[in-house]
Amino acid sequence: MKGTHDLRHGVLWKQILLFALPIAATSMLQQLFNSADVAVVGQFSAQKELALAAVGSTSSIVNLYITIFTGLAVGANVVIARLIGAEEEGEVRKAVHTSLVVAVLCGAVLMVVGECLAGPLLRWMDTPENIIHLARQYLQIYLLGAIFQMVYNFEAAILRANGDTRRPLLCLLLSGGVNVVLNLVFVLLFHMDVAGVALATVIADGVGAGLLWHYLRRETGPIRVEPALLRLDRKLLRGILYIGIPAAIQGMMFNIANVIIQSGINRLGSDVVAASTIGVTAEIFVYYLLNSFGQASMTFNGQNYGAGNLRRCRSATRWCLLLGGILSEAFALLLVVFGLPFAGIYTSDAGIALLALTRMRWVLPFQLFNMVIEVMSGTLRGLGYSFVPTILCAVFVCGLRILWVAFVFPLMPTFQGLLLVYPASWLAAGAAVTVAYWALKRKLLTEKPPQAPVVP
Repeated sequence: MKGTHDLRHGVLWKQILLFALPIAATSMLQQLFNSADVAVVGQFSAQKELALAAVGSTSSIVNLYITIFTGLAVGANVVIARLIGAEEEGEVRKAVHTSLVVAVLCGAVLMVVGECLAGPLLRWMDTPENIIHLARQYLQIYLLGAIFQMVYNFEAAILRANGDTRRPLLCLLLSGGVNVVLNLVFVLLFHMDVAGVALATVIADGVGAGLLWHYLRRETGPIRVEPALLRLDRKLLRGILYIGIPAAIQGMMFNIANVIIQSGINRLGSDVVAASTIGVTAEIFVYYLLNSFGQASMTFNGQNYGAGNLRRCRSATRWCLLLGGILSEAFALLLVVFGLPFAGIYTSDAGIALLALTRMRWVLPFQLFNMVIEVMSGTLRGLGYSFVPTILCAVFVCGLRILWVAFVFPLMPTFQGLLLVYPASWLAAGAAVTVAYWALKRKLLTEKPPQAPVVP
């Protein structure tokens, strides 16, 4: 199909690497830019400690919103990839424009809901009284950019469904640079503190969404955006939500489970909390790498299943497992080897650095099991089964972690005793989604599928 990147032919391993690595780089850069926000407000604002604590206190809410943005966009990615694979040019156009309307509507709803609930949520989380007004100010300004963030994620999903992961990376580089510069301008020159970094984020999100809009307007193929065609198609809307909502729910459940684990960590004292924060930073970078292969598996399976290339679907999953396993495990072990120097970036306290290294040793090597979850979940979503990994992760990740903190941790009330929940839950969930894939594989990948199904 003219104007599309063909993922249905060519050398798989090379295509997967060229697809996945820019996604990983995009996510890692976003994390670095977010760290720059915190660094600027912590170093240069008039109320350094209070401003830093206020921004940090909103992180769980912000992460929840980001999970919803990216999860819903998964639906657009899968539907468009499958239609591109089936060479349904007219349906691709409808899906692209339906996706963008969905992005604006969902972004607007999330913005309004967030603005109304910002104060109550912060109070429910027991945010200290001396920072709650700053935290609410930051969150309410940040949420003004919800539409921009949602549109950016859907635009990136459209391009990735078409096999293009380079332009979302370039746009993030530009918008992230704008964010850092505006942080410094608003905080140093205009003394806006938390309001300044929040406003900088909103403007940068608008720049990112605008740049991707510009690229999509210049496309020559079926993913070209024409404002006159922006409308909802009911069938395609159902397909996008059928895939996207379970993906968003799965991400939210991981956040909820991690909040519960954090409650256990909080009982072990401030040094363990600080060390755990450093360890989580390392884990996030490894996760972004392995998650990129999950997204690759989803998109490659989507295009090839839509085209009826069932053998290539199976091969894509195997290559994503192999490449994702090798690279993510190598990266994880590298971080363990250089764990103390890494921790030294964040703390000068030797005791905290050693505790951070303990977390890295007990968690990072087992990210391999997490990689299996991501790739198998991506495969199942690409094939149209989004609820299956969501249900399995609800049971074997969220459920197991809640039970562990409630019943196992009291029997082993140590840092290591709590950290064991990560490999245990990843192993259980990884095995479950793998069994589900093999059970569904016989049905899905043994005969030609119906023409570009949107909803199974």
